[in-house]
Amino acid sequence: MENFPIINLEKLNGAERANTMEMIKDACDNWGFFELVNHGIPHEVMDTVEKMTKGHYKKCMEQRFKELVASKGLEAVQAEVTDLDWESTFFLRHLPVSNISQVPDLDDEYREVMRDFAKRLEKLAEELLDLLCENLGLEKGYLKKAFNGSKGPNFGTKVSNYPPCPKPDLIKGLRAHTDAGGIILLFQDDKVSGLQLLKDGNWIDVPPMRHSIVVNLGDQLEVITNGKYKSVMHRVIAQTDGTRMSLASFYNPGSDAVIYPAPTLVEKKAEESKQVYPKFVFDDYMKLYAGLKFQAKEPRFEAMKAMEADVKVDPIASA
Repeated sequence: MENFPIINLEKLNGAERANTMEMIKDACDNWGFFELVNHGIPHEVMDTVEKMTKGHYKKCMEQRFKELVASKGLEAVQAEVTDLDWESTFFLRHLPVSNISQVPDLDDEYREVMRDFAKRLEKLAEELLDLLCENLGLEKGYLKKAFNGSKGPNFGTKVSNYPPCPKPDLIKGLRAHTDAGGIILLFQDDKVSGLQLLKDGNWIDVPPMRHSIVVNLGDQLEVITNGKYKSVMHRVIAQTDGTRMSLASFYNPGSDAVIYPAPTLVEKKAEESKQVYPKFVFDDYMKLYAGLKFQAKEPRFEAMKAMEADVKVDPIASA
């Protein structure tokens, strides 16, 4: 079996740059996922985020989750549960306007730690988008500009814990889906596994690695690259032992950003005479996705195509 792609970002700075760029290209072409080491975020920052996230779960969320499980009778289910996930979550918004100060039950120190972590992740996401531009033959900054609505990009973190589950064969930690947005940076537990991606019809484990950042591509990058890069179905398998921590940070287009295939990538598909993917306002896609998250992405793209006549391209974004 092929090895899950692990990219050492430090190697971009030396003689192995070309080989490292090729590894990133291969990961985007064939996996839609890769794992970063030596990505520039200090280990001590990640250790503090992990310690405080796990502490917050224990203090503020664990009991609530147990009460939810009891109220729904989930520990006694006999058939597969298809309408909910075995996860305890909250969401932090960073851009365009942060909500960290408004989220209840967070210690001030935890708020500050997460603000700092988000800034570092934002910088890394933008660096990665430029590396993708380089591999795609797009001008530097093209993807960042494509994501910019009138208020810049949307950026937020879903903080999740997946507690021990008595019936992991019947309840998923998180049901299979592709991510709606742009580029996703995941800081996951290095001891408790569970994340899997679908490749060539098989579910493959994403290996837990200490201090790594897992990257995956969302639906919007599939559209902008005109299908050269694909968003990939993934899921979380609940475990019988151990609570898995997951901080998934989504660097997405702005709500009013107009998303469409990069013209140069449409031209490169010489065998196809027309644009394959639709043009749409990102917020319209998100409204559709909200009800169809756990279904195939292709009907979402078709639905957006049907709305396409109403969308006007911003001449600045397409310049």
